[in-house]
Amino acid sequence: MRILLVEDDSAVSSFIRRGLREEHYTVDLAPDGEKALFLAETEKYDLIILDLLLPKVGGLEVLKTLRAKRLTLPVLILTAKDRLEDKVTGLNLGADDYLTKPFKFSELLARLRALFRRRGDVVSTVLTVDDLQMDLLRHRVTRGGRELKLTGREFAILEYFLRHANQVVTRTMLSEQVWEHDFDTFSNVINVHIARLRKKVDDGFDQKLIHTVRDSGYMLKTPETK
Repeated sequence: MRILLVEDDSAVSSFIRRGLREEHYTVDLAPDGEKALFLAETEKYDLIILDLLLPKVGGLEVLKTLRAKRLTLPVLILTAKDRLEDKVTGLNLGADDYLTKPFKFSELLARLRALFRRRGDVVSTVLTVDDLQMDLLRHRVTRGGRELKLTGREFAILEYFLRHANQVVTRTMLSEQVWEHDFDTFSNVINVHIARLRKKVDDGFDQKLIHTVRDSGYMLKTPETK
């Protein structure tokens, strides 16, 4: 799952981003409200973590603009503004949750999972192809009942494959949706991660699921797909 973190304090954003990556989330960072609006309107995210005290464009204005443009993805406000009036205003403007600083990272994770569970009727949180299953909320992947130990990046790639099963997935699609906004698309990193992921998913199984599509990209094929 891909998260947009809107936070101008570099120490706080570094802490949150590192922790979320360890939990297998892909995280883009916007250090001000102007960049947040640009990314939210041009990239695809599953959730936004939004500070209110931002340079250029304030967090509440960002929230109002997103909702006015009918962007319905969940928004969790994370801010030092802890007055009841601030919480009421943020929630009334369309925020889905409100957490004040300082905070415990475990609580932030719990609130994120709760928001994702609420979206379970809109975006599936358990993805399955053949005997391969991914539980997005528990961050657990199994094949044939055996748990697969994946890195955060491998987890994100496999999630994208599962959501696009039997479709060609190009390197460009992966770089845009699985890597952060500033990823170097000319590097060989994608090929390396795909090779490692393929080994973990397919080694020891007669039915191979991850295939290379010559001159195009990759495909996660269901067994009945020729």
